Amino acid sequence: MSSQTIKFHMKPETFKQNAAISLQDKPLRKSLRTAMDMLMTKRKAVLTDEEELQSLRDLCEHVRQRSLSKLPALLEQLEENLTKLGVKVHWAETPAEACQIIHNIITDKNGKLMVKGKSMVSEEIELNHYLQDRGIKAIESDLGEFIVQMAGEKPTHIVMPAIHKTKEQVSELFHQNLGTPLTDDVDQLTGFARKALRDIYSTADVGLSGVNFAVAETGTLCLVENEGNGRLSTTVPPVHIAITGIEKVVAKLSDVPPLYSLLPRSAIGQNITTYFNMITGPRRSEELDGPQEMHLVLLDNGRSQAFTVRLIPARLARLSLRICWAWMRHAICRLRVPCAARVSKFAQYAFRLPNKCNVCALKHNVRQQKPFLILSAVKAHRIPSASKWHGEPLTAFSAAVRLIEHSAGLLPNSVH
Repeated sequence: MSSQTIKFHMKPETFKQNAAISLQDKPLRKSLRTAMDMLMTKRKAVLTDEEELQSLRDLCEHVRQRSLSKLPALLEQLEENLTKLGVKVHWAETPAEACQIIHNIITDKNGKLMVKGKSMVSEEIELNHYLQDRGIKAIESDLGEFIVQMAGEKPTHIVMPAIHKTKEQVSELFHQNLGTPLTDDVDQLTGFARKALRDIYSTADVGLSGVNFAVAETGTLCLVENEGNGRLSTTVPPVHIAITGIEKVVAKLSDVPPLYSLLPRSAIGQNITTYFNMITGPRRSEELDGPQEMHLVLLDNGRSQAFTVRLIPARLARLSLRICWAWMRHAICRLRVPCAARVSKFAQYAFRLPNKCNVCALKHNVRQQKPFLILSAVKAHRIPSASKWHGEPLTAFSAAVRLIEHSAGLLPNSVH
């Protein structure tokens, strides 16, 4: 199988026209209706106890919020423990950086073929398109992703990428590209895909996967799947690259069970997935299988703003900038908080800086560090007269932190 040209979705400006056309597509409507009805029915069947569901949601939220509040320290701990296990950790602030890192790893091994387990982050950074332009084939091994890639399309659903396809359309697609006979038997179609992918696993130079949970205390990468393609992608090729957003880190291994208990039931209506992989580095000397080399790419791409926003109403503000209190006092000339900031948007701040604030020099210093690792903790002093934001009084220090991060380019424009 050869890699297919990736077709990008139409422009948002034509959404209404596209929607009108799609609503007239009866096979498309049938596929979506059938799949979503099935998914919702399965989900209700495994989430029958509302009290248990709410308790589990609260517990999972607590785990995530606690991890988020300690994000910089947990990321450092994760990196330290993974490094001890022989994993090479890479930090990418932007999609372009992530793509470049992965491309460099592949070219360093003279690689030309990569097999991919399911990874929504790789979709986010448009990795397939990037590698294709540079002569590297990236073949999806998740069945749904395999189908939409063969069709030259993009996924339409997070856990059901080919939800818009009927089995007749898939049969025709396989017939044209794999030379298989036409059939409406789903098991047969799955067998055709499995057979086509077997050779790719054994000949791929690199395997890529996502990460569902990254455990800081043990350096364990957890991968949830049903098809077994994730296990093959991470163990058969000589090099394994895992890519994840920085928000997937959790503090302890004991944090994983409640999250894993809720994930498959909520997402696909299963009590448990077929496979739960716990990856702790490349092949050891005494082991018979596994990759010889392993990498983890940690992607920010705006995620670090969640850590900053999480701490604005709190008593602590952490900042990676090496600045003094004098500069902080110099930076805060005026704080203004709008009274009617919508909850769905972040509060806006307006400042008037003195003409001699050395923002350019500060930005230069920041770029020498990992921008989204916020290392030092400083006690924030409240301003009694400040307006409230999300129920907590704003602080002069928190406002200044946000200003400096904005000046240093650490936050996307959409947040300011």
